[in-house]
Amino acid sequence: MSSISKNKDELELAINSIFAKLMADYRSTPESNVRISGVEGNVKGTLISVSDTLAYLIGWGKLVLKWHRLKSQNQRVDFPETGYKWNQLGLLAESFYAEYCEWQYDDLLIEFETTVNEILLLISSLSNHELYGVAWYKQWTLGRMIQFNTSSPMKNMRTKVRRFNRELT
Repeated sequence: MSSISKNKDELELAINSIFAKLMADYRSTPESNVRISGVEGNVKGTLISVSDTLAYLIGWGKLVLKWHRLKSQNQRVDFPETGYKWNQLGLLAESFYAEYCEWQYDDLLIEFETTVNEILLLISSLSNHELYGVAWYKQWTLGRMIQFNTSSPMKNMRTKVRRFNRELT
């Protein structure tokens, strides 16, 4: 299967399969290690914690849901987020880390699972045409925008979290 989903079924499969693997990695990370800054960050040359990787994935997932909610209500969407431009994604990532820095690890895991389930519910409520048949943001379909901000960064984070966990054992 190509890493780029071409339809609703492939998108659901891509999210479900990486989510299950990533959750297993998160659950196998010892609680004592989840706040250690040793995971390669999203900004070149930075190190973040396993908890920060969850904050990042939750943050992007919630943005996807917000974009869809606003657009479906014919409201203006500030892409990627109000106060941030596409060339400021490092700053946006840091805002996610800050937003969730006080959360307990178990609560982050629950929030991540809830967010992914909300995205899967959204996908299941839409037709293949709504997801992949029409441009949704500039040239991108909604399906691609969802993938860019869910399964793709989840794969990326899984690689980094696994490397971090290996280095600490």
